[in-house]
Amino acid sequence: MSDAISIKGIREGLLVTLSDAGSWSEASRALLARIEQSVDFFKGARLALALGPRPLSVTDLSNLRSVLSEHNVALWAVLSDSPATMNSAQSLGLNIALPSTLPQQQPDVETDPEEDRESAVLAQRTLRSGRCVRHPGHVVIIGDVNPGAEVVAGGNIVVWGRLRGVAHAGADGDEAAVVCALDLSPMQLRIAGHIATSPSRKGEAGPEMARLKNGHIVAERWGVRGKSANEE
Repeated sequence: MSDAISIKGIREGLLVTLSDAGSWSEASRALLARIEQSVDFFKGARLALALGPRPLSVTDLSNLRSVLSEHNVALWAVLSDSPATMNSAQSLGLNIALPSTLPQQQPDVETDPEEDRESAVLAQRTLRSGRCVRHPGHVVIIGDVNPGAEVVAGGNIVVWGRLRGVAHAGADGDEAAVVCALDLSPMQLRIAGHIATSPSRKGEAGPEMARLKNGHIVAERWGVRGKSANEE
C-alpha cells in the first residue's frame, strides 16, 4: 500500500496523494507508516492530502488530523473529488484547494523521503528566518542560510554562501553525509544523529566541510588538512 502514496513538495509544505484502492483504514495506516519511517524529514511539515473520489466523514478526517498532530505534522488541506469529503473538510476548517497563484515548484522544497538519495535540489536564493528546505537527497544553496532558517537533507548540504542557520545532513541516518559552506557558522549543525554548535570564530571565515570523525562532528578547510574547527 505504501507504493500507492505519492509525496511532492509545494510552497506550503507537502502534497500527499493517496491511491483510492483499498480501504481508508489501510490507506491511513500506510501514510502513518511512511511518516514513522522518516520522522526527521516529516517533523514540522504542513500536509495537504489529495484523496481522489474517496468519501470520508468528519470523524475520519478529525481522527487523522489528531494522529498526524501527535507526529508533529499539521493537516491543513484536503483535496477531493467527493462532495462528502469536501464537506467534511470544510466542517473542520480545512482548506479544500491549493492557492492557484503560486507556481508548482519553488526553491523551498519538501519531497518524498523514499526517492533516490543521489538526487539533488538547487535553491538559488537566500533562506531567511522561518524558511526551510527539505529534500531526501543532496541540497545545494546558492545564497546564505540566515539565522532561523533550516536545511534538512537525506544526503549532503552545500551552501555557496554563509551558513548561519540550522543544517541537518544525513537526516535519515547517513553518517557519511557532509555539510559544506563558504562561511560555516551555524546555530546548530547535525549529521545523522550527532549534533554540534558553531564555536567562536578564530581568524577569517573560509570554505569549510563538516563531517563525522570517530563519532564527533569536525570541520576542516576544503582541500586543506588541518585542525578541526568544529566538534561536539
